[in-house]
Amino acid sequence: MTAPGAAEHEPGTPRLSVTVPDRAAYDAVLAELVDAQVASATARQDPTLWGPEAEEEAAKRLSWVQLPSASRPLVAEVEELRAQLQLQGVDRVVLCGMGGSSLAPEVVCAADGVGLVVVDSSDPDFVRDALEQRLQHTVVVVSSKSGGTVETDSQRRAFEKAFRDAGVDPAGRIVVVTDPGSPLDEEATAAGYRVFRADPDVGGRYSALTAFGLVPSGLAGADTGRLLDEAAAARPLLESDSPDNPALGLAAALATAHRAGADKLVLADAGSPFPGLGDWVEQLVAESTGKDGTGVLPVVVENTQVPDFAPSRPDEVLVTWGPDEVATDAASGFAAHLEAPLGAQLLLWEHATAALGRLLGINPFDQPDVESAKAAAREMLDGGGSTPTPVFVDGDVTVYASDGWLPAGTDTAAGAVEALLGHVDRERGYLAVQAYLHRLRDAALAVVRPALAERTGRPVTFGWGPRFLHSTGQYHKGGPATGVFLQVTGQPVADLAVPDRPFTFHEFLTAQAVGDGRVLAEHGRPVLRLHAESAAGLEAVRTLLGGV
Repeated sequence: MTAPGAAEHEPGTPRLSVTVPDRAAYDAVLAELVDAQVASATARQDPTLWGPEAEEEAAKRLSWVQLPSASRPLVAEVEELRAQLQLQGVDRVVLCGMGGSSLAPEVVCAADGVGLVVVDSSDPDFVRDALEQRLQHTVVVVSSKSGGTVETDSQRRAFEKAFRDAGVDPAGRIVVVTDPGSPLDEEATAAGYRVFRADPDVGGRYSALTAFGLVPSGLAGADTGRLLDEAAAARPLLESDSPDNPALGLAAALATAHRAGADKLVLADAGSPFPGLGDWVEQLVAESTGKDGTGVLPVVVENTQVPDFAPSRPDEVLVTWGPDEVATDAASGFAAHLEAPLGAQLLLWEHATAALGRLLGINPFDQPDVESAKAAAREMLDGGGSTPTPVFVDGDVTVYASDGWLPAGTDTAAGAVEALLGHVDRERGYLAVQAYLHRLRDAALAVVRPALAERTGRPVTFGWGPRFLHSTGQYHKGGPATGVFLQVTGQPVADLAVPDRPFTFHEFLTAQAVGDGRVLAEHGRPVLRLHAESAAGLEAVRTLLGGV
């Protein structure tokens, strides 16, 4: 069925169609949202919508609703800075940021076809590649809401040194986006850097239309004014207490499915001009809902012809976006399709996620389990915690495993993988593949996702480390205990020092993988790590996982 009145919407406004097996159940949940005036109360920034326990956090996280108008002055400011840089021959834009600070600009720039180099990794080869290309023509945007993100701080230090070594003053080439008064704000201001201070009452994953999304996108040449126009045009509909509101309709569909046992959200692009939108939605939904033992797990798939979409599973909701609705055959009976410009899509998903949080009974604005992995990595870097001991070595692959699940006597990487897959619950479970590698050079590894989904008959996610730690990492630890975890790590071509820090990039990346694996194991999740000692080892891993 189609959301009531969708066909009557003006061109350019969001349109939603949903398919549900029980129309009465869906209508009841939608009426629950409409009757409680959730849309208009969200627009008024009412922090009581998510209950007393969430009220303090929600009171300082709702300014995203007014960004289509509040962010308007940024457009001209960024355009002016871009013009100044271009007069100096600076036309390459690098963004150092994690999670919400990088995923939205990546989508915006890809949609507009403008170049943006996103450095969201601790992999030394990845960082070095970004450092060594056209540095004389490069401006670096350093984005961190807290001002203390270790990955971003490390990347900034590396670029500062590279600029100085090349005889370039970093103050003219580094632009900072952060919250007012953060450690980064204070340090960057003292150093004479251009600082854009974002609205502190917007959480990182809701920050697409703040300075975090607009500054790097605008410097790269994206039409951020149009993006805000698209979001502004959608506001009246998204703030209306009406069954025609597509954000409420989407939230109602996901919540109805969740109550029926379908708690996996399969995301597929159906011909849209927004590459990467699924990754942005993934971090928004996973980090917002995956807590208190519940949540919705996003599963980003390559297209509508691969496992998890075709065929789908009984616990999956299929959601597509694009100009044309595609035929879906959801095993659960739940599916939805969105058609909207990018600015409207971003705002729609934010409203839908906030409403979904209310229906799930959780606070959609906190991330209580993200810090645990960061703390574990810091402990490793500080010399605390034990260095993991390999279970065995199989050729160029060193195998590590958390306690309690790997059968005694297992002595091959293939056998360890088979044992891990055997722990995937056939009714409710999922497999998360986590690759702490160079996500451009080693992109071919991602082909294992559909192969493993076909092999297991269960949902499989694929994430590049460490960036997923700032998004789906919350769901992995705070959501239902239904996941098993396969980490893939490797040896860099060469390590890279983090200036003025007692660790290297590779040491940091390893600490992040080991630390997160330790926290997952403490939560009772089975963890297998395959460490490729060479390029041949990585190819062996790809082959044994089915990525031929």
